[in-house]
Amino acid sequence: MADESITESESSYNNLENMSVRQLLDSIHEEDRKVLPAVQKAIPQIEKLVIQIAERVMQGGRLFYVGAGTSGRLGILDASEIPPTFGVDYGVVVGLIAGGDRAIRKAVEAAEDNAELGWQDLLEHQINKLDTVIGIAASGRTPYVIGAVRKSREMGILTACITNNPASELARQVEFPIEVIVGPEFVSGSTRMKSGTSQKLILNMITTTLMIKLGRVKGNRMVNMQLTNQKLIERGTRMIMHELGLDEAKSRELLLVHGSVKKVLETYKPE
Repeated sequence: MADESITESESSYNNLENMSVRQLLDSIHEEDRKVLPAVQKAIPQIEKLVIQIAERVMQGGRLFYVGAGTSGRLGILDASEIPPTFGVDYGVVVGLIAGGDRAIRKAVEAAEDNAELGWQDLLEHQINKLDTVIGIAASGRTPYVIGAVRKSREMGILTACITNNPASELARQVEFPIEVIVGPEFVSGSTRMKSGTSQKLILNMITTTLMIKLGRVKGNRMVNMQLTNQKLIERGTRMIMHELGLDEAKSRELLLVHGSVKKVLETYKPE
């Protein structure tokens, strides 16, 4: 039977190979403009989810993303950026992709079609009832993802999803479905485009809001960021100069001694 889902439907454009470079770029951009309103409609549901996640993470829970292909890679991207940005352990937000780490760069044949592998991958992380599992799948029908959230919910674990089709099987399996309907892709079926963009925006919203509510930001600054390169050391130095009114040399010295802007601000006592 033919797939009638929105993500697999025909593009609004045709004869793409006959377009000029400018026509292609303008048309892609015009399609991308549809993403932000679609995400905005989902904010009330995202809000409910983040409140639930925060309650669990404050008690030691973790956040897991489960996806395949582009969706899996986006989850891994978001998870990998949280520790250096907010100074939390790498195990607080975890991204899992069908086919394992080798699938980050190259597709692993049929990995997403196994409905048991997602839950098996979660078990390797000793998943428990304080954790949250978010399945990410543009189509809403990926067996790897559906199997993971279905079993998680059966085990009393909080579940959610991000999908780009309405009334999908994935959405039916979770407590907090986030459905972002961005319409047909510019290249028919290429969900790395608008669908992927919407997923990335939502992942940014979830984890940034979560980290702020966990106290990992002061004012508007990443005071817990890891000092992994010279740029970040310089950024941290400027934060301390701004907050404490110290000169650059003293601010840098304090930062390198204490290891984070937050620790400097908490422990510094004027002489």
